[in-house]
Amino acid sequence: MPQVDLNSDLGESFGCYTIGMDEEVIPLVTSCNIACGFHAGDPSVMRKTVALAREAGIGIGAHPGYQDAQGFGRRPFDITPDEAYDIMVYQIGALAGVCAAQGARLQHVKPHGALYNRAAADAPFAASVARAVRDVDPGLVLVGLANGQLVSAGRALGMRVAEEYFVDRNYDDTGLLANRRLPGAIIADADLAIERAIHVVMEGSTTSMSGKEIDMHADTICIHGDGSKALAFARLIRERFAVAGIGIARMGLPD
Repeated sequence: MPQVDLNSDLGESFGCYTIGMDEEVIPLVTSCNIACGFHAGDPSVMRKTVALAREAGIGIGAHPGYQDAQGFGRRPFDITPDEAYDIMVYQIGALAGVCAAQGARLQHVKPHGALYNRAAADAPFAASVARAVRDVDPGLVLVGLANGQLVSAGRALGMRVAEEYFVDRNYDDTGLLANRRLPGAIIADADLAIERAIHVVMEGSTTSMSGKEIDMHADTICIHGDGSKALAFARLIRERFAVAGIGIARMGLPD
């Protein structure tokens, strides 16, 4: 039976602002990516989210991004690979400390937003991002876009990597995520999104926005936790995967 991890980006609330439905989503996923205070989150939210994930027994990941709360980390910043290394180490270290204080341990690192997208396409940038993760803890799983430069950089360093597929996103002909501003870049039809995800897991390919068939392997599938329909969608994808004979298993655990 094929197996795949389900992950969700959580811990994105900060101060008096609540974003997402973390408590409801956590029982439905096997791994979570916790914001580290740059694009979202704050120390108290990080602590609370780690506690929820630890109690649920799901994998805990750091979700470092650009220091851009106003743009939610989705705006590109012209930083150097060395600067990327520094902000990665800083944010991973912050969440690792929060985990250590609660007897928990980081499982993986998944960059966020525009930083993630640049690491998928820019080889020198990806190499610095991967090196930062390895230097903090070589046992961490590095999560990157399937077929992207970050996955290649992690493998070159001998790291454990997890290739990620986005269930609610369309892809361009190169296998990168289609720009969110393009019509059709975000898949709103839940049935279509899940049908495509099942095809990726079972057949190892997907179709780009132009109709091109692209090889695509998925170790983990992202379910965004901040949408109004996130909870219903997470339940539905688990149901449909069970019917299709796809198991749900946490990434990073021994076979």
